[in-house]
Parts: sequence; structure tokens; C-alpha cells
Amino acid sequence: TGIVSSDTTLTQKMEAHGVDVNSEIPTQTSSIVSILASWVIPLLLAFWFLSALSRKAAKGMGSMGGMGGFGGMGKSRAKEYKAEGSKVTFKDVAGQDEAKESLMEIVDYLNHPEKYREIGAKLPKGALLVGPPGTGKTLLAKAVAGEAGVPFFSLSGSDFVEMFVGVGASRVRDLFKQAQQMAPCIIFIDEIDAIGKSRDNGIHGGGNDEREQTLNALLAEMDGFDTSKGIIILAATNRPEVLDKALLRPGRFDRRVIVERPDLKGRIETLKVHAKDVKMDETVDFEEIALATSGAVGSDLANMINEAA
Repeated sequence: TGIVSSDTTLTQKMEAHGVDVNSEIPTQTSSIVSILASWVIPLLLAFWFLSALSRKAAKGMGSMGGMGGFGGMGKSRAKEYKAEGSKVTFKDVAGQDEAKESLMEIVDYLNHPEKYREIGAKLPKGALLVGPPGTGKTLLAKAVAGEAGVPFFSLSGSDFVEMFVGVGASRVRDLFKQAQQMAPCIIFIDEIDAIGKSRDNGIHGGGNDEREQTLNALLAEMDGFDTSKGIIILAATNRPEVLDKALLRPGRFDRRVIVERPDLKGRIETLKVHAKDVKMDETVDFEEIALATSGAVGSDLANMINEAA
């Protein structure tokens, strides 16, 4: 009732009625606190500890090459260059007139597809750029994308390979899925021999080999996509002799573009391209330098200009 009693004999009266005055009176509050202390707080601590561990594991897997955890390991690693962001054109590629002429047809098809469809011609699925290192295969691929004004997906063959079996094949499928959403576009795979080596040499480890599964996925995707959407695959290699026959057949890589070492005229043009933003002395003679650098490729000449600067 809220009234405090001042009866000094209350204790004796309670004992006379059989009440143990020394025992604690149980309350509802004390029982709730005991439940919290024994169950809820340990569960909250365990949940916090597990969530911290999962965040750390996800961060570690992301640094290994996923998009944050196991769920992102099968995502494509391709770098995407937007159509308006690709500033490289055929003017930036010197000394490769034959290769540019072969690739110009692909650019023309991407720009004017109706002209070819009227006569029943189909867009080639892929073109393989073959040549020694440093001759400008990657630069040519970027120039095709820049001339055509379409998105450009660039990645290396080693980007597909992972220690876990099946990840490379998953990345191939994800790459083509992205490309179909962005079509028309160009997929460029540099150093394709990393995943496209021949399966007839007996070196591979059978059907469970990661590279073989990745190659099988690439072959299936190249057969499966619709060329009318305007997806072109450009690939570069300096070891065409090790590539699988199934990868080289028409219907996958329909065209082989040879990127040779530049001749005298090509070396002069290449030197001019790389020297356009460098302060040059009046006495510099590009023809004399080109005569003295027989057999040099574009990257060699670019390095000479930079070293001299």
C-alpha cells in the first residue's frame, strides 16, 4: 500500500507465523537479469566474434582475386573501357599498314552493319593477332575499339587461371554475359596461350585440369554467342604453334592478323609517333636512326626515345 510500518515487533510476529526473515524475497527483475547474464550476452558476443571473422575472411578472399569472398571469385576480371574513353586510334599505330587494313573491315562492319547484312555477310567472331613481343598487338586492339566507338573489355589469359578448379570457367561465362549486355563491343584477351594450349600434348592433367576446363568454357561460349549482336573477340599471342586446334578453326577465330616487325618506312613512322610529345633537337634524323635499328619493334623504338629524353 505504500505505507511504512513502525511496528518494532514485526519481526517477532513474522517468525511466530513461520516466515523465514533471513531468506531473500525472489523478484521478477532478478530472474530476467540472470537470464540475460547466462544466455543473451554470451550469444551476442559469439555473434559479434563470428561476424568479425567472416569480414576478415571476405577481405582476404577479395585480395586473392575475387569481388569480396567466395561468391565473387568467379566474376570476370576484365577491365572495361567505355566507348568515349578509348582515345587510341589507327593514327597512333605506325608501321603496321597490313594489319590495320585487315582490322579496318571489322571496324567498318561495326560502324555500318547493314551494308554487310544486305549481301549476306556475317561478322567474324574473332581475330587472332600473331606476332613477336612488342610489335603493338595490344595497341592495335585498342585502336579497333577506338575507331569503332564501342566498349572494350581487356584482360590477360592468366586472369582466368586460379588455384580453385572451375573458377576460370566461371569467369569466362561472366565475361561473355557482361559483353552481351554491352553489345556491340570488343573482347580482347592478351596472351591467350596461357589458357589456350593444345590438349593433344599429354601435359594436361585430365578433365579436372583448371586450364582445360577454362578452355572448354571459352570454346563453348565462342560457339554460343550471336554474332548479329556485334561481339568481336580479339586475341593476341606470340606463340601460335602451342594453341589448340579447336580454338583456331574458322567459326571461332575466323581471321589471323600477322603483326610483323616494322620495315624501314614503318620504323620512321613509329619514331615520329613516339617523338611527337618529346622536345627534339634540330639535328635529329629519324631516317638515320631507322637505318641503324633494323629488326627493332615498336616497344624498342619507344624505349629509345624515352631513354634519350
